Amino acid sequence: MAAISGYDRLKELKEFDESKIGVKGLSDSGINTIPDFFKHPPQTLSDLKPISSEASTDNIPVIDLSKINTPDHHREIVNQIKEAAKSWGFFQVINHGVPISVLEKSIEAIKAFHEQPQEIKSKYYKRDESQGVMYASNNDLYRAEAACWLDSLKAWMAPKPLDPEELPEICRKEVVEWDLSATKVAETVMALLSEGLGLEAGKFKELTFSEARVLVGHTYPYCPQPDLTLGITSHTDPGVVTVLLQNQIPGLQVRHKDEWVNVKPVHGGLIINVGDFLQIVSNGEYKSVQHRVMANSCKEPRISVVEFFNLSKWKGDGYYGPLPELLSEEKPAMYRDFTAQEFLENFYSKGLDSKSLIQKITINYS
Repeated sequence: MAAISGYDRLKELKEFDESKIGVKGLSDSGINTIPDFFKHPPQTLSDLKPISSEASTDNIPVIDLSKINTPDHHREIVNQIKEAAKSWGFFQVINHGVPISVLEKSIEAIKAFHEQPQEIKSKYYKRDESQGVMYASNNDLYRAEAACWLDSLKAWMAPKPLDPEELPEICRKEVVEWDLSATKVAETVMALLSEGLGLEAGKFKELTFSEARVLVGHTYPYCPQPDLTLGITSHTDPGVVTVLLQNQIPGLQVRHKDEWVNVKPVHGGLIINVGDFLQIVSNGEYKSVQHRVMANSCKEPRISVVEFFNLSKWKGDGYYGPLPELLSEEKPAMYRDFTAQEFLENFYSKGLDSKSLIQKITINYS
């Protein structure tokens, strides 16, 4: 907050970080007020809409994949996904082929990791955002304007294969299995998205759009002052697509038609969203959309297992832009090419934000 000097704030951040107790440790200690560095500025807080609010009755589209291999239904599913990716940037898929037992085990395993004693979890606590396994509270703790009320276990699964032995034993089997399941779903959805652009179903796979994968297991513990902070601040995802599995505790909100919409979890469903990279390569046909998570006011923790998919092979000298097949005189490129270095620096140089790379590379034809 503005009232705290930069020095004091940094000192508090370091003390919290070096304690390795995470937000769960703070919540479990029974505190009634949250530390100042978690408090968000008034302009952020004024926009918060209670989870219980029924101001918007919209919900993100729910798409049934059960008849994806039936020719009559396949085209209909392609159209549904195309429309959802254009107008919402978010949708839920059901009958996606992953058994509900696998979904439940994955959530339980991430919850079990976060519920371990601090001395066991702390050996994974670090801030090396590039490889292996990392447990921390707020990846962008030192870069963001204010911290958020969550802890995360992060595993870089690919393109460099992760040695399963690096994963915490309590969730090792489930994380490996979830990576396989989420990848299958992501590749199925990417094939449909590719077809929606008039491309071959296998085009995105050929372009390695599912080969770089980061799996993140979040816990959002009970927050005693949920009106002063957020679970995750408003942002867009930087990559191609994201696959999200969550328990039934609400909190996720999506920006749609200038309103925040509460996402109602569908039992057995998976949430898919378009990332900035896909918006760029689709030349603006698909939209990455702002989303955020409210601080959790329930005693039960909100658990989510998120897998981020991105490409592993950049073009030529390491650049990318809208796919040439989608460009014409009538539809010129909306974005200039950008480099892998630009992409990475844009993400790791600051706190979470929305479409900052897209804004930088948008071509102004006026």
